[in-house]
Amino acid sequence: MHFRSQKKSSGDVSLSDYIETGKDGNALSLMDVICTDDDLFEDLSARENAARLHRAMKEVLTDRELLVVQLRYGLGGRKPLTQREVAQQCGISRSYISRIEKKALQKLEAAFRDS
Repeated sequence: MHFRSQKKSSGDVSLSDYIETGKDGNALSLMDVICTDDDLFEDLSARENAARLHRAMKEVLTDRELLVVQLRYGLGGRKPLTQREVAQQCGISRSYISRIEKKALQKLEAAFRDS
């Protein structure tokens, strides 16, 4: 009877079971080998927010606003630039870049709030 009852749980494996001992004498457990990502939900949420941001940028921003935001924050694999560098690249004043950036961020914030 005892052996029959043990047969049901013979396939059970504990994560703390040792599977091997390393060269330095430390035991390696199954938990050390199995990689679990506790931040899976946060990663998915961040990806979803990034996709929403890119859609909103294309929908609500003008071409100039989109360019300024991309240059300022290094979107699209670019290096983030200062307002002065963006102004120099676009051939307009730094204060105008600041106004464009502020207006663009307000539009994006409103788009996120509404969706």
